[in-house]
Amino acid sequence: MPAGSYIVDSQTTGEVDPRERTDFWSEHIMSLQTSLDFRYADPDPAAFRGRSIRQRTDAYQLVHWQCDQIEYSRTPRQVRQEPDPDYRFLLPLAGEAVLRQSGQEARLTPGMGSLMTLGEPFQLLHDASLRGIIFSIPAREIEGPLNRKSPLATGLDLTTGLGRVVHTMLRSLSEERDHLTATEFDAVSDRVVELLCMLTVEDDRPDASGHLPEVEAMVRRYVREHAADPGLTGTSMARALGWSLRQIQLALQRVGTTPRELIREERLRLVRDRLRCRECDHLTITDLAHSSGFSSASALSTAFRQRFGVSPRAMRSAR
Repeated sequence: MPAGSYIVDSQTTGEVDPRERTDFWSEHIMSLQTSLDFRYADPDPAAFRGRSIRQRTDAYQLVHWQCDQIEYSRTPRQVRQEPDPDYRFLLPLAGEAVLRQSGQEARLTPGMGSLMTLGEPFQLLHDASLRGIIFSIPAREIEGPLNRKSPLATGLDLTTGLGRVVHTMLRSLSEERDHLTATEFDAVSDRVVELLCMLTVEDDRPDASGHLPEVEAMVRRYVREHAADPGLTGTSMARALGWSLRQIQLALQRVGTTPRELIREERLRLVRDRLRCRECDHLTITDLAHSSGFSSASALSTAFRQRFGVSPRAMRSAR
């Protein structure tokens, strides 16, 4: 897929020969996700119904799907033969599903979600009334900000607080599929992933001090708004927000990062967004470095390649 493009497409078993519906669905789902095994509740292919709508850029993919009762599984052999370290966030909108992975089981209904990985075996079973969203997230977008692999997060409550915000954003991202550009889709997806990281770590550490999540949210907002300031540091941020540097460090430590790492992450995302924006084509890499808070083009290029796997110039050329 050409860099910078945004694709919306749909598929349905109603458009294929009834005798080939289950084969079609198996091939279709594997083209969207990875190598899987399928067990259909009804052995008659003609009885099966399924449809999907996919939104995709070169960074993220969101699939809204609905189908009859089925069991998906990924075996240890498939994991070895076709590695996929990326994450999926599963969000049922109707019906019920059961996810089993890493010795855990989650029974998912509307208002609940689970963060899972295709890098480990799993089973996913659902009834005939399931309708849901599965959001694909590159491993680096979670493991980079957290500086570690994310814990499996099963049965996350999406009915209140931060969980409800994530739920609303993903549903809106799906519903507005025909009115988004690649840049807009990726920008919203970035924020969803950021909130998912917060939600996952909070679920992993339920004894965290009550005020620290509020500090963290304010710090993230401040960094986003001031990332281009070359003088932005943990100390200057603490002074501007009226907290001690130690408070800020503790708030970010609980989600696996530091003021320095958070600032660098936001600056790199700022550069990436500008590289994808044609209105910024007149800016050289040096201009982008200085206007995004980096000391030099070489410092930007080194950090950018470590974070995204390509140089700023290569990302711009690919677009």
